[in-house]
Amino acid sequence: MKKAFDRSDIKRILIILVCACLMALNIKTFVRAGGLYPGGATGLSILIQRSAEKFWGLSLPYSLINILLNAGPVYIGFRFIGRKFTLYSCLMIVLSSVLTDIIPGFALTDDILLISIFGGIINGSVISLCLSADATTGGTDFISIFLSQRSGMDSFNVILGINAVILCMSGVLFGWDKALYSIIFQYASTVVLHTLYRRYQQTTLFIVTENPQRVCKSIYAASRHGATIIHGEGSFDHHQKSTVYSVVSSAQARKVVRAVKAEDESAFINLVKTQELVGHFYQPPKD
Repeated sequence: MKKAFDRSDIKRILIILVCACLMALNIKTFVRAGGLYPGGATGLSILIQRSAEKFWGLSLPYSLINILLNAGPVYIGFRFIGRKFTLYSCLMIVLSSVLTDIIPGFALTDDILLISIFGGIINGSVISLCLSADATTGGTDFISIFLSQRSGMDSFNVILGINAVILCMSGVLFGWDKALYSIIFQYASTVVLHTLYRRYQQTTLFIVTENPQRVCKSIYAASRHGATIIHGEGSFDHHQKSTVYSVVSSAQARKVVRAVKAEDESAFINLVKTQELVGHFYQPPKD
C-alpha cells in the first residue's frame, strides 16, 4: 500500500514539474511576446509587474508578485479543499513562478493572433493536465474549485468575471488592442479546459434495462452515485422494463457505461449533458 502511495506521489510530482516548465515557457514565449494578460493570478502578476516598470521604474520579480497574490487562494485551499492538494498546488505555483524569472524570453512568432490562439491552447492544456494530477496552477483555480464543490456545478466560468476586471485594468493602462487579444487567449484557454477537464461537469444517464437492481449497483460501484428506478412497459413487445435514472460526473460517464454494459449487454443507454444541477451531488473530497 505504501509503495502504491509513493508511486502515485512521484507521478504527481513529475506531472507538476512538466506543467511548471510548460507554464513558464508559455508565459515567456507567447504571453510576454504578445503583451497579453492571461487572467487570474498570472495575468494580475504581469499587470502589476508592467505597471511598476512603466510608472515607477521598478523591476519587480514575477515570482515574488505571483506567490504573494496566491497567499489568499492558498489559504482557501488549506481551509476548504484539501491539505495535500494545496501543497502540490503550492509546488506548482513556486516552480512555475521561479522558472518564469529564470527562463530567457523569446518569441516564436510576431503574429499576435497566432500568439493569442496557441498561447491560450497551451495555457488551457497545462491547467487541465495539472488538475488531472490533483493540483492547480493557483489563483482563481482555487476559488473556482471551492465554488464547484460547494454549489455542485461547474464554476470555472466564474474565472471569466474576475478576468474581465483584469482586462479592463490592462486596457485602461496599456491600450485596448492587447486587452482584446487577451480575450481571444482566455477564450481559447477556457474552451480547452472545458474539453479536457470534466470533473465538475455532469452527465445524466437514462438506462432502459430488465435488470434495474444490478444496473444500480454497477453505477454505484463505478461512481459512488445512486440512481432512481422508473418502472414501465416496452411499446413494441409490451414487456415490463425499467428505466434507471442517474447523474454522474462527465469524467466518470464512460466508466459507468462500461460497468452497466458488463451487467446488462442489452441495456439501452442515453447520455445527456446536464446544464445545471440543484441538490446534493457527491464529489470525491480532495486529499
